[in-house]
Amino acid sequence: MKLALILSGLLLALFTASLCLGSVAITPVAALSALLGWGDPLHIMILQEIRLPRALLAAMVGGSLGLSGAAMQGYLRNPLAEPGLIGVSGAAALGAVIALQTGIATLFTLALPLSALLFALAAVGLILLLAGPRGGSMTLILAGIAISALAGALTALVLNLSPNPYAASEIIFWMMGSVADRSMEHVTLALPVMLLGWALLATLGRGLDALTLGEDAAGSLGISMSSLRLRLLIGTAAAVGAATAVAGAVGFVGLIVPHLLRRVTQGRPSALLWASTLGGASMVLAADITVRLVLPTRDLKLGVVMALIGAPLFLHLIYRTRKELP
Repeated sequence: MKLALILSGLLLALFTASLCLGSVAITPVAALSALLGWGDPLHIMILQEIRLPRALLAAMVGGSLGLSGAAMQGYLRNPLAEPGLIGVSGAAALGAVIALQTGIATLFTLALPLSALLFALAAVGLILLLAGPRGGSMTLILAGIAISALAGALTALVLNLSPNPYAASEIIFWMMGSVADRSMEHVTLALPVMLLGWALLATLGRGLDALTLGEDAAGSLGISMSSLRLRLLIGTAAAVGAATAVAGAVGFVGLIVPHLLRRVTQGRPSALLWASTLGGASMVLAADITVRLVLPTRDLKLGVVMALIGAPLFLHLIYRTRKELP
């Protein structure tokens, strides 16, 4: 309960800061009034059309990545696992790249995120086909690595053959990850899909707790491994696919956040699921605030900041893991 209050308070504080901070500073009281449609018309336009969608997407993307990372680590029983391991992020990025390169993204506002989302769902279907109904954790990992490598190769091929340097530049900037210049249309597109993913991943708690005793013990406790794996894959595809579709590639959240919170949740996967959701949302909100404050006149990308934060933490994680080995 104490941890939930701390993480919820941190998330609320960062969400409020995201609404108030920027090139035009707005007090919390003025921000609340603007959200309700009162006060300065400039503040109303900034809050409702720019900052609110950006803050909502940052929290949604971070929560999705944190929750999916905790679920993946619990299922694979490996603290180095992360959502990109099953190739969903790479497939979503490929869908977005194809939409940009072919010009589909210019047809209507949501063409790009819809394309990315469809490719993410297709990747899960391919994983299920490759892994089979009785495939174990290792088969799942190998299928995910294969799909991720294929998606990466096809993305590189599209960039390599791109005849339009402006399209290639747009693709590269999109792949860096960002929640800037998004609207409430992006929120309404991503939220239903994310809610589906969150609902499926939230049901994994009991199964992941039992899985800490081993697959045989979990089976004896009435846990269906095939059902657990199916909910994990579809839930991760929905949550991470929607996040990548609207924000591009934002890495390290699903890897770092569960690791940071594992000790305070006593290593219980069911507790780590909700803690990582709140922690992931807070981390991405904090990174997006940093993007706006560090270089306000330059288009610093969220994915770049997350990589600069996450890479050193990842190296520290590897070092600690090595020290703990007998």
